[in-house]
Amino acid sequence: MSVKIRLQRHGKKGKPFYHIVVADARASRDGKFIEKIGTYNPITNPAVIELNVDAAVKWLGNGAQPTDTARAILSYKGVLYKKHLQGGVAKGAFDQATADSKFATWLEGKDKQVLGKKDGLAKSKDDAKKAALEAEAKVNQGRLDAAQKLVDDAKAEADAKIAEEKAAEDAKIAEAKAAEEAANAPAEEKTVVENVAETLGGAAAAVEGAVDSVKEAVANVTEKIAGSDEKATEEGADEAKA
Repeated sequence: MSVKIRLQRHGKKGKPFYHIVVADARASRDGKFIEKIGTYNPITNPAVIELNVDAAVKWLGNGAQPTDTARAILSYKGVLYKKHLQGGVAKGAFDQATADSKFATWLEGKDKQVLGKKDGLAKSKDDAKKAALEAEAKVNQGRLDAAQKLVDDAKAEADAKIAEEKAAEDAKIAEAKAAEEAANAPAEEKTVVENVAETLGGAAAAVEGAVDSVKEAVANVTEKIAGSDEKATEEGADEAKA
């Protein structure tokens, strides 16, 4: 009887989960099997593989042929390497203790490799999450900036409209004031002229009065001088007669 090591599908649609089984090569993929030796979950990252390594080595030693996918899984879990080591023991190249030590060393290195991959995946996941958050924050900030720009533009437009209306109102007030001043200008000019005329008339009368006073004073002085001369003449005549 030809025996194969293969995967048997389980799980839901879009979420596969596999059993690693040893089955008759003539059986259907998901039919009867001889022994279940492990499970394989490809959904997780890295994939989770549970495998009975010793049972897998035994079946390989008995001539079981793995499918390509099953062979990759067996190699990943060290089944092929352990089979190789068991062959060395059978040939007398080294004893079982040495074989077990070599396999334990290989498992330790493999575990470190898997752990490093998990750490790398975790870091990549964190970096991706951080990048997504930064991108989301950038998008949100862009939206806020756009909204603020709309508000600022609306405010600037409103301020410009208010300034325009105020300028128009100031122009109307200035125009009305100028018209009022123009209407009142002739009356004010007439009043000024009349005031100047009255002032000039008063000044002329004052000057004329001053001139009359001077003339009167001159006449008085002249009269006094003439009287003095006449008296002196009479006194001289009397002295001559004597």
